[in-house]
Amino acid sequence: MSRGLLIRELPESERPRERLAAQGPDSLKPSDLIAILLRTGTQGVSALRVGEELIQKYGTLDNLSRATIPDLCQTKGIGRDKAVTLLAAFTLARLMAKEMWRESPTLDTPERVADLLREANRPYEVECFQAVLLNTRRRLIRVERISQGTLDTILVHPREVFRLAIAANAAALVLVHNHPSGDPTPSEADIKVTRDLIRAGQLLKIEVLDHVILGRQTQERPKDYISLRELGYFCTAG
Repeated sequence: MSRGLLIRELPESERPRERLAAQGPDSLKPSDLIAILLRTGTQGVSALRVGEELIQKYGTLDNLSRATIPDLCQTKGIGRDKAVTLLAAFTLARLMAKEMWRESPTLDTPERVADLLREANRPYEVECFQAVLLNTRRRLIRVERISQGTLDTILVHPREVFRLAIAANAAALVLVHNHPSGDPTPSEADIKVTRDLIRAGQLLKIEVLDHVILGRQTQERPKDYISLRELGYFCTAG
């Protein structure tokens, strides 16, 4: 790994800290944000170069967040103290997410459901099916991961979905899964599963409110999710 430019050697307008202060955190790449946490590299390696190396090595921030201190220390430019700093930052992010869940947000629109689960689903490379369990006021009880499939298909049995809903004393639920391709358009299998689960919920008096499919935003597609209820599939589920 090459040394790369040290942050102090960059023009002030290109330094991550100065850019964050002037343009906001969304203007920075993950590797830039990591460089801010590291402040400086060690062993003569730039913090910017270390950030790029970590992103390249682990592929996603989710994978990086799961790395142990010994794992992180295997990357040139990271010693024990810098590994501890990264671990602390990721732990704070997880604690913040738990706090948001404990506040029991009201999830009465597909947009709010997408906002809740977008980041958690972003790293998944295969389809992952989840049930968002809600109380009578449409407030979050918890999110249950039901099953995991392949790149373009997933198997879901009503028994697993409603067993967890009954155990949580849920009054209603929202179905959620991701499309790793980035296109949230529902497949025929998605539509069939949705209708099967709506019917099962009617028998058990647990309302299935929606099925939200998460994808990725593009220039042609301003929303990174779709709602099967908004598409009209719930009207013909009976």
